[in-house]
Amino acid sequence: MTPGSDDPAAEQLPRRLFVYDAGFLAPSLRRILRLSGWQVTTGRPGPDDWVGVWGRSPTARRGEAMADRMGAKLMRVEDAFLRSVRTGRRGAAPMGLLLDESGVHFDSGQPSDLELLLAGAPLDDTPLLNRARAGIDRLRRAHLSQYNALDPELEPPAPGYVLVIDQPRGDASIAHGGASEVTFAEMLTDARLDNPGARILVKSHPETAAGRRSGHYDPAALPEGVEACTAPLSPWHLLEGAIAVYTVSSQMGFEAIFAGHRPHVYGQPYYAGWGLTEDREPPARRGRHLTRAQLFAAAMILYPIWYDPYRDRLCSFEEALDGQEARVRAFREDRAGYVATGIRLRKRRALKGMFGREQRLRFVASPHRAARGARVSGRPLLAWASAVTPEVATSVAKASVPLIRVEDGFLRSRGLGAALVPPLSFVTDDLGIHYDPSAESRLEHLIAASESLPESEIRRAERLMARLISSGVTKYNVGTSTLPPLTDGPRVLVAGQVEDDASVRLGCGDINSNLGLLRAAREANPDCVILYKPHPDVEAGLRPGAIEPEQMDALADMVMEGADPAALIDVVEEVWTLTSLLGFEALIRGRAVTCLGAPFYAGWGLTRDLGPVPARRMARPPLAALVHAALIAYPRYRDPVSGLPCPVEVVLDHLEHIPASHGGPVNRTLSKVQGLLASRLPVWR
Repeated sequence: MTPGSDDPAAEQLPRRLFVYDAGFLAPSLRRILRLSGWQVTTGRPGPDDWVGVWGRSPTARRGEAMADRMGAKLMRVEDAFLRSVRTGRRGAAPMGLLLDESGVHFDSGQPSDLELLLAGAPLDDTPLLNRARAGIDRLRRAHLSQYNALDPELEPPAPGYVLVIDQPRGDASIAHGGASEVTFAEMLTDARLDNPGARILVKSHPETAAGRRSGHYDPAALPEGVEACTAPLSPWHLLEGAIAVYTVSSQMGFEAIFAGHRPHVYGQPYYAGWGLTEDREPPARRGRHLTRAQLFAAAMILYPIWYDPYRDRLCSFEEALDGQEARVRAFREDRAGYVATGIRLRKRRALKGMFGREQRLRFVASPHRAARGARVSGRPLLAWASAVTPEVATSVAKASVPLIRVEDGFLRSRGLGAALVPPLSFVTDDLGIHYDPSAESRLEHLIAASESLPESEIRRAERLMARLISSGVTKYNVGTSTLPPLTDGPRVLVAGQVEDDASVRLGCGDINSNLGLLRAAREANPDCVILYKPHPDVEAGLRPGAIEPEQMDALADMVMEGADPAALIDVVEEVWTLTSLLGFEALIRGRAVTCLGAPFYAGWGLTRDLGPVPARRMARPPLAALVHAALIAYPRYRDPVSGLPCPVEVVLDHLEHIPASHGGPVNRTLSKVQGLLASRLPVWR
């Protein structure tokens, strides 16, 4: 639609965008443009058409000449400021675009759409500024930047240095931002004169550090007292330790503002001239004084077009950030690859999809050989949590390699794992595992720390809880939601479990069986209606835990075989469990929960605990914080359509809509055979 048009039908017609740069043929780029209302084409534009060019690149001149000759309008396209995991030269698709009909953000010669926003848009809206503050906080906590192939675990330099930020030679933001190569020499000189005796740290651009583009400072020819920083350190760590920051026009100068600095700026980038920087030559037309939140709101929320690759649609900044956090986490955790042991054959394909995107997984049956291979290759050892036997622990200790335990996630699938239905999520733990209370787990640490979660993360967890309640999604999502007529009176749901499950063996005290649980629930609730829900794997005959019929009849009023757990939780006042995840699902739905064991959600003041809960669980987080730790921060998720690491909300989309899978008769038979042979034949592991 032409700007200003009042024709609703015209809004449905994409504007034609004529391009003369092969880069616009990239499917991801064309898709974002199409969703933004642009039809990418080639040929000769008319006066009502637009010509698209890439920023101020050399190829842009062809488009500029064509637009001028044909009287067409010009739009300049650039990557959004939060781009990808790797740089664009590594083929990574951008997660957003900047579509500018006035200029280009880094060219101070004329105002861009971003500059017009910063200069004149009403940026005092409280909800918008709250979004901006939350976004700043998320970028800092997750160590996210424009490019993210960095290692936040690397030890940063000792604090107290002056940070000078280098840029690649030929960067368009230099020449079009009123600077030159000489400016970099002047900047380093000023940094030394302004800070006599201080240590100077020159930060190389990722492209320079990778050897693909030269910078302005030769690490071998730096003056005394000046050192190069080429390691893939987090920019946020570097900014945290700096006492002053100097930049020409780097995007890291923008980040420095939100790290609490007032950077010295030697060019004229889009973030200069608004009262937040020390500008050598501020653009004369920029006189408005902005807060940090206002600058962020315009540059990161209002200006870019953000794309959701999972749902193939445009999205909000926050949704884009959800996806980027998931992809960046997967890259950083998996970049070295893994040697895997104790992994059954049926689980390997799903593990490859989740953890093998960066490096191919190496499966080794022998724990000793696996640990030795991990040491030689410099990889962590990935092991199924229940397979970490004393032999594995000894091998890991001797080899001195990191051990990562892996298990199914808490939102797993529509269908049973024992029926060979593949999972959509896994949890990884570098400390212990969530179901073993004898040692601390990474989840315990996350729960304890969740008392201080930012408000925006609490709100995200609350939205997730609301969706879980409205959709009825649980871990396996099997069973019918149509319940038989129920006996009137206060109802208690008793959640049966697989009795040889590791959470029962490791997390229970004297009462460690379904019969013992049911008997305890009946004794404590003599006047209540007791509904007993067998575990789906027990119902399917795949795992042990059945109660004899005569004992069941004496203790339970109704046995809810084949019932959907969410539907059952809705009709009871309380849930009793040993360590079942159903207790956690009941908490989400506002029910009282009594635990006879020590599941991960017990001991935090949210449950009645009759079992041996560790005394170290002293924190008292709100329920939403517990949900954030267990369903957002702890697990890893994979989108089954795109194959990309994804946030929990994307997996919830699938669990809400995909049909349930029961594995089929072949899979059920295989799972039973596997259970019989797993303890005898290594090939099944």
